[in-house]
Amino acid sequence: MQTRVPLKELNSRMARFRNQMDQNSPGWEIAAVFSKINVYYFTGTMQEGVLFIPRSEEAVFWVRRSYERAAEESLFPSIKPMESYRDAAVTMKNLPDTVYIEKEIVPVAMLQRFQKYFPFTVIESADVQIAKVRSVKSKYELNLMEQSGRIHQRVTEELIPGMLREGMSELEFFCDLYSVLIHEGHHGVARFGMFDTESILGQIAFGESSIYPTSFNGPGGNYGMSPAVPIHGSRNRKLKKGDLVFVDTGCGVEGYHTDKTMTYMFGKTLPEEAIQIHLQCVEIQNRVAAMLKPGAIPSVIYNEIMNGLSPVFLENFMGFGTRKVKFLGHGIGLTIDELPVIANGFDEPIQEGMVFAVEPKKGIPHIGMVGIENTFIVTPQGGRNITGGHPGLLPVW
Repeated sequence: MQTRVPLKELNSRMARFRNQMDQNSPGWEIAAVFSKINVYYFTGTMQEGVLFIPRSEEAVFWVRRSYERAAEESLFPSIKPMESYRDAAVTMKNLPDTVYIEKEIVPVAMLQRFQKYFPFTVIESADVQIAKVRSVKSKYELNLMEQSGRIHQRVTEELIPGMLREGMSELEFFCDLYSVLIHEGHHGVARFGMFDTESILGQIAFGESSIYPTSFNGPGGNYGMSPAVPIHGSRNRKLKKGDLVFVDTGCGVEGYHTDKTMTYMFGKTLPEEAIQIHLQCVEIQNRVAAMLKPGAIPSVIYNEIMNGLSPVFLENFMGFGTRKVKFLGHGIGLTIDELPVIANGFDEPIQEGMVFAVEPKKGIPHIGMVGIENTFIVTPQGGRNITGGHPGLLPVW
């Protein structure tokens, strides 16, 4: 039997969601949750179906596939089988006109099939409400993330230096690294909430590959395997002496992720200018981490840091060329990209128990992406690093 999410944990999540809905949408009467990640968050099982959450009645998870597995692995109080939405609809009477759903996630065709049996006339969003509830982690969740952080630290700071060898391709290194992470306890996937974003592990790049343009909303780059699979690593880019090795990976335990970027100097040291730029990124990370206290405002943190940087340093900071991101860090949990974000527009105070990946990075022509990333838990003393303290540019020769 696999580990089951405790009933106390599930009940707490449901209660906090209802409270959040009461605050954000006072007139709400029912929500419907479809996405497997959010379903897992509320029920402890990742099955296909729909979770109905009424304001004042018992929530019910209607499962199409697999009801048997859901019943076995979940402690959620009310799980029922269905062949189609029709089975659920015949049991639900006197429904309101308005339903709250994950508008950022649910496809139009799925919504239309749903409305065939549940003729709600008004569709509102529950995305932000769910994201706010998920953003504050319980002790149960933090324990899983700390386990992931220990795996992340051991693999990136202790094991990778012995894996790098001259002449290996980015893709060979990717395969070796994935195998090692799985062996160490990684759950095997790096999940993102962003639409149409896929990754098994993250961005693995040698030298200038790490600043190659990508559609991924992050500072780093990657040649990828092909235009059809622009991720993971190139079969053709081989590791040579003098290369910067850029490893930006997600790791996870039982669904909960950490995010970490480590850099290595292979064969010989990088130019002193590149090293100094990297060390400034490390200093920025540490400054941001020190500000991650309850009550701090993400947008204030972002602007305080950005306004203190020189125009010269800002060139190619958080990206390369015209492809730069407008954040310094992001929430993390069941997906790598969660709310809140350390960026403009995020003006609500952060809370104890939130978790952020902080990732100041800067592209350097002909060298690649230097910088750092670690995962921090918000505490009254500032962000507590759970993924390791090595400053990066670890020499391998």
